[in-house]
Amino acid sequence: MPIAPPSLTDLNGFLLFATAFIAGGLNAVAGGGSFISFPTLIFTGIPPIAANATNNTALWVASLASAGAYRRDLDVDRRTMLILSIVSLVGGLLGSILLLYTSADIFKKLIPYLLLLATVVFIFGESFKQWLQSLNRAETPKSLPLVYLVIIQLVVAIYGGFFGAGIGILMLASLTFFNIRNIHAMNALKTWLGTCINGIAIIPFLFAGIIAWHQTIIMAVGGALGGYFIANFARRIPSIIIRRFVSTVAISMTIYFFIRS
Repeated sequence: MPIAPPSLTDLNGFLLFATAFIAGGLNAVAGGGSFISFPTLIFTGIPPIAANATNNTALWVASLASAGAYRRDLDVDRRTMLILSIVSLVGGLLGSILLLYTSADIFKKLIPYLLLLATVVFIFGESFKQWLQSLNRAETPKSLPLVYLVIIQLVVAIYGGFFGAGIGILMLASLTFFNIRNIHAMNALKTWLGTCINGIAIIPFLFAGIIAWHQTIIMAVGGALGGYFIANFARRIPSIIIRRFVSTVAISMTIYFFIRS
């Protein structure tokens, strides 16, 4: 079901570039960039499903640089990484196909609840992750069998292919249970798996013809620049301030879409 996106005005182009710039920076530092970029696509006239596909594609391109920067920290058993990578690709593909078979009206009604879920994950995810880490630092730490991590990762990947916001925090929480102690290794694996999920999801979107390419290119450039420049500036700001800003935006967007639905 190819789409014919609305004509891209100068104002819309500027809005998309600016919000992608901010989103790219937020994703590089704290996550939550989709709370800004996805609604902006809808505000500029892109249909919800196409907006989701376009946002996924644009921010995936922008995230490639982050994945490359983390490659030296990817100190994880190769067998585990291969299994989780395959699971992420399968789940991301299934999630994106599920999105394509979801009617526009149903997805539009789901948006407030998907944003609510992502908002809750973002706001409470860090506390949940720290709680899991405290359990994992017990005197006799036990890691879950790989099969459980595979099941959890499959569910997260399907959700990521379908919508995507909040998958990074969900993956960090699950990796904590797997007894990976090095936070840099966790972030590196999380970034790589997220790249697999979002990257494979693009393929069904390409065949369906629902990606708005002009918007994608503008946002990909803005997101990449934001990830490079804002990340360096944002590291000087206490993370709690950044997270509060993202949380405020997320809550506002969630309320807006509930009112609008």
